[in-house]
Amino acid sequence: MARKEVFLLCHFLYIYGIMKGLLRIILLLVAFSSAVKTSAQNNPYGIDDECYALFQKAENLAGVVSDEEFNLVNDSLLQTALAKGDNKAQVISYVERLKHLNRGPFSNEERVLKAFEELKAIALSYGYRQYFYYAYELTQNFYYNNGRPNTSIELLQEMQAYAIEQNDAYGMWYSSRYMVSLYTAMNDYVTAKKYILEGIRVYNETDDPTVRRQSLTNAYCDLANTYPVLSDSMRIYIDKAYEVSMSHNDTLRCNYYLAVIAALDKDTRKYTELRDRCLADGQLRLISVTARNMFHLIDEIIDGTIKNKDLDRIEALSKIREMKFVINIAVLYGYENAAFRLEKRLMELMESNFAKSNQLNMAEFDAKMGNKVLTADLEKKSQQLDRTTLILTILVTAILLGLLAFSYSQVIGLRRRRIRDQKMINELTAANRKAEIANAAKTRFVQNMSHEVRTPLNAIVGFSQLLSLPDNALSPEEKQEFSNHIMNNTKILIMLLEDILNTTDMDKGQYKITYDEGEVHYMCRSAITSSEHRLHPGVRMLYEPESEEPFTFRTDPQRVQQILINLLTNACKHTSSGQIVLASSLTAKPGYVSFSVTDTGPGVPADQAEAIFDRFTKLNSFVQGTGLGLSICREIASLMGANVYLDTTYTAGGARFVFEVPVVPPEGSKSE
Repeated sequence: MARKEVFLLCHFLYIYGIMKGLLRIILLLVAFSSAVKTSAQNNPYGIDDECYALFQKAENLAGVVSDEEFNLVNDSLLQTALAKGDNKAQVISYVERLKHLNRGPFSNEERVLKAFEELKAIALSYGYRQYFYYAYELTQNFYYNNGRPNTSIELLQEMQAYAIEQNDAYGMWYSSRYMVSLYTAMNDYVTAKKYILEGIRVYNETDDPTVRRQSLTNAYCDLANTYPVLSDSMRIYIDKAYEVSMSHNDTLRCNYYLAVIAALDKDTRKYTELRDRCLADGQLRLISVTARNMFHLIDEIIDGTIKNKDLDRIEALSKIREMKFVINIAVLYGYENAAFRLEKRLMELMESNFAKSNQLNMAEFDAKMGNKVLTADLEKKSQQLDRTTLILTILVTAILLGLLAFSYSQVIGLRRRRIRDQKMINELTAANRKAEIANAAKTRFVQNMSHEVRTPLNAIVGFSQLLSLPDNALSPEEKQEFSNHIMNNTKILIMLLEDILNTTDMDKGQYKITYDEGEVHYMCRSAITSSEHRLHPGVRMLYEPESEEPFTFRTDPQRVQQILINLLTNACKHTSSGQIVLASSLTAKPGYVSFSVTDTGPGVPADQAEAIFDRFTKLNSFVQGTGLGLSICREIASLMGANVYLDTTYTAGGARFVFEVPVVPPEGSKSE
């Protein structure tokens, strides 16, 4: 080999060795950098490890120790995060402060609200929107746990409004879920359903990766709970919940519901299999703390081993929904006594929850009134300070202008103060009078409702006890009569509760009108079918249309039938003999479908024609009812652009109520 070639070869090997060494150094540096980064963020929050250790300490101390002990750790977390430039760890320190104030025994509203505003501000400044919305959740928990559910709802509505304004799917999703949790905790599934559907809509319409990573299983299970136990809708939504399950707990929640459905279907093999899966899972308590008690009761019902003393475990079921599950299963397996006892417990629990909710609302109202008084006192002191400043100014001016000007200004000032004080006294007197009237109305309503609920409930209990007598004690006709009494009083009880729920929805502005095609004769005959069981013996109920030709128009058929049923039920209460006639006409008032309900009862005095549409007004206190029926009729009619009134020109004996519905929905209305 030539000397030149040998030289080139050696040179090449030398360069190759240098390049290989450099490559090794670069790889080591990359590996070291990666290792440092991994060790610095080896935690689920993706923050500095030293910050994470301090965060865990703060989390364990929040709400447990004194402010001094907690702040010592949490301030250390904040300072470490600032030193390391870890923005997320800084935000988390503000989260921990709000948690501490939320849980702590010495927290107060002023401190919580200050921490709430600080967390929102820093979360937005660093772009951590999840902690911005988390601030709302923590703060509404503070209000809810301190007996102020209305303030919790207002706070979550503010959060939802902000998310909608920002077109932020993440905020809309979580605000809906928070609202669902709040309303289901209060057993208000009617309102919760609206927010469940809103959350599902947001989920289906967004591409936000944070939202799309969430599971819809809980939403569909919550939606299933808003429907009756034996309905197809409940089964459909549980199946949907199972289809979209994303985690072990999702599957466990679905198996919990599917086990109950299997028991309702009397599929004991499938029920046993699903029940065993649930009971063997240590996470079942997260789904329901009383699930084991419920399954034990269902087992005894299916096996036929349930006894009266075993029914005491019914009291251990904390969820109203679980009570309804066991009630329906007991009925399916022929245990009417067990079902009746559980139904009674359910009614007591619902009555207790209703009373507790009213107490909380009144307490919160009283607290707000107290805040208004405090605000008025502060304003008064501010005005006094302003007046003092004005007097001093006048005094200095008076020294310059003379005693005459000073005296004149003092007289004017005294007169103004006297007028202002008199006006304030008048306003306080009027406010006090309104408060006394409101308190008296509340007391009358609670007393009336206690009587109205107990009357049908006592009837149900009494006739149920008669039915439990030995077989030879009653004839089949008597048993059928007693069963009819039980069914009638059950429907009365349901109607009372529906009146209260409808009134509450109207007061909240959540009562919706849904327009669809409705046929006049069908709506009238359906209303008669739903009402004729309330007739006194010997009384007839007739339908007399102006024309037998079908007529279909755009309206809310369900609300039209609801008003007709209320009018017919009202007539049944007051008509002990004769007949009740429901009539329809397309010509009585052009552009309207006119319905009328005429009875042969005692009638209504003309001077009471409008008073009977006021809430809680009853001309005869001995007649069953809450005094809400006619009021609800008028409020629903108003939402539809319709009219409901007493026909004072009718003098043939009894009373005639007229319901006029526009053939064309009013302008601005739309199908919800």
